Amino acid sequence: MCCLYLWYNSFRVLSSLYFIQVELSKSILVHIVFLFQEPFLMGLLVFHFLLLVTTIISRKNSNFQMCLFLLALGGVYLAEKLNKFLRENWRIFATQNYFDSHGIFLSTLWSGPLLVMAIIILVNTLFNLCYLIVKWKKAELRHKAKLSHNKHD
Repeated sequence: MCCLYLWYNSFRVLSSLYFIQVELSKSILVHIVFLFQEPFLMGLLVFHFLLLVTTIISRKNSNFQMCLFLLALGGVYLAEKLNKFLRENWRIFATQNYFDSHGIFLSTLWSGPLLVMAIIILVNTLFNLCYLIVKWKKAELRHKAKLSHNKHD
């Protein structure tokens, strides 16, 4: 009888967790559908996707990467002013006001992806610098070997 009671209670807990999961999934689905109906949010996602693709494609061009890095950090720096401007003019481009006074929305959907892109560029730059240091050290060792070989002749 005790086992049956425990089984019943665990079944109730699991079924309530399943219900919460289903409701949460429905809520996420509604938000995703709403996201695709909001041109402003779609444009923002496309912008970040294109910026990420540009960052990955241009990984060998360090000058261009540094420009992207500085632009990304500049975008993060200007996020507070951008949030204030967008909070005052949201009716022009959006169906509802996403821009609160604390800037949570803009920090999440604007500054977050820009910071991720900046980190990708920074890691790529560090890998390139490591490669250059190894290449330089190999050239230095070859030069020393050549000099010592010439001394012995």
